[in-house]
Amino acid sequence: MYLKKVDGPRAITLPDGSVMSRADLPPPGTGRWVASRKAAVVRGVVYGLISRDEALERYNLSEEEFIEWLRAITRHGEAALKATSVQKYRQL
Repeated sequence: MYLKKVDGPRAITLPDGSVMSRADLPPPGTGRWVASRKAAVVRGVVYGLISRDEALERYNLSEEEFIEWLRAITRHGEAALKATSVQKYRQL
């Protein structure tokens, strides 16, 4: 089996004991962002599976957009990433 050389680990163990690999990340160039895909990217960056710069480039995200995803998860959990919950969790 051929494995492409990548920077960083191929898989990480999350605090809950589950294993996350690069295969669990959304495909590059993803255009439709649902909450679970956003959360997977943030988890990948926070736990060291991919770097922030790699995530921004791979998914064509702005720094501000990624920071907002991270802030929403940190303050309110993954439910705050849902488009239907924007009004509920938006700061005034």
